[in-house]
Amino acid sequence: MECKRRTEAVDQFIEDLPEDIQAITADLRKLILDSSPKLVEELKWSMPNYSYGGLVCYLQAAKKHVNLGFHKGNELQEIDAFKCLQGKGKTMRHIQIKNSDDYKTEFFTLLIQEAVALNEQ
Repeated sequence: MECKRRTEAVDQFIEDLPEDIQAITADLRKLILDSSPKLVEELKWSMPNYSYGGLVCYLQAAKKHVNLGFHKGNELQEIDAFKCLQGKGKTMRHIQIKNSDDYKTEFFTLLIQEAVALNEQ
């Protein structure tokens, strides 16, 4: 089922990344899609975005890291036990991931699920 939810545009986006960043992005993509069957994947603003009833999260690849971003991240800060959400914008927050040691799979899953729930309110 997950494969049908992946888009060719995001496949191509990931394929074009440097190898180390490609691996992180692919891992995070799988984590996002596994977190909620409700999420829809699309390439928007030149990066993978995931939505359900509105924008939920995104992946922004840089040269040395990948940001797992949340469009309503300001509303997730209360449950950020690790204090890893960064950003000072009005609503958006992100987590910077430089390597697999930075993965907090259960926590990231919780944040994604909470972000989906915010769009159900």
